Amino acid sequence: MEILKKDLIEFIESALREDVREGDHTSNSTVPKDAQGKARLLVKDNGIVAGVELAELIFKTVDPDLQVEVLIKDGEPIKYGEIVLYVEGNDRSILTAERLVLNCMQRMSGIATVTNEIVEKLKGTKCKVLDTRKTTPNFRLLEKWAVKIGGGVNHRFGLFDMILIKDNHVDYAGGIKNAMEAAQKYIIDNSLNIPIEIEVRNLEELQQVLEVGGVVRIMLDNFDYEKTREAIKIIDGRFPVESSGGINPDTVRAYAECGVDYVSMGYLTHSVKSLDLSLKAIK
Repeated sequence: MEILKKDLIEFIESALREDVREGDHTSNSTVPKDAQGKARLLVKDNGIVAGVELAELIFKTVDPDLQVEVLIKDGEPIKYGEIVLYVEGNDRSILTAERLVLNCMQRMSGIATVTNEIVEKLKGTKCKVLDTRKTTPNFRLLEKWAVKIGGGVNHRFGLFDMILIKDNHVDYAGGIKNAMEAAQKYIIDNSLNIPIEIEVRNLEELQQVLEVGGVVRIMLDNFDYEKTREAIKIIDGRFPVESSGGINPDTVRAYAECGVDYVSMGYLTHSVKSLDLSLKAIK
């Protein structure tokens, strides 16, 4: 997934409109207009930091004259009491940017930390961890960025960049063969260059997929370990295989050891705890 600066600027401007609107009345009423100061971003937790690059952009969007000194970069481990960055300049500008910086960095760092923990659990296997579309609306770009920072792999970004045929698509299409053939025709008819992935619920559906072909990956949905190993033998290396459905930190290693290439985990983005960070003025 490519992170485009224009997309980040669009997000930041939208978030600032939501928060600031006509003005930061608290800062404007209590802090002199030309007051200059410095603040530090303080770590109050342990984990992997994410969102530092974004924080720099937020500060600069709020006020191009703010100066940011980064001490710890995205993807690096952090521990309680460390300082990630300093920001210096107009006091009002620092205060206006503060909450957006913290909200983004705390959430992103929580995701990067959990993702990194999963990556560590998968060491020694060929398996990689994927994120999902189980993300916060209008925050997906940053959540998937955090997964990458934590060492994970981004799945499709949205509905537009991949065809992923899941159980409801299959049922509405009248069967897995119908769904696959319709998707392949759709790509040809619309001159698209996007991949097709197919989800299977059982070994019978898997056999149908192998007969039709034309996909880049097969997803095993809610297979237990025994069925996963059986499916791997049947597929026999013809397609990359992804395990999905309720996988958590306690089960991810066992699925990897079944021989799958990927595990996808909504857990990375829908069940994480934000890391505790704070921005404190230096008096």
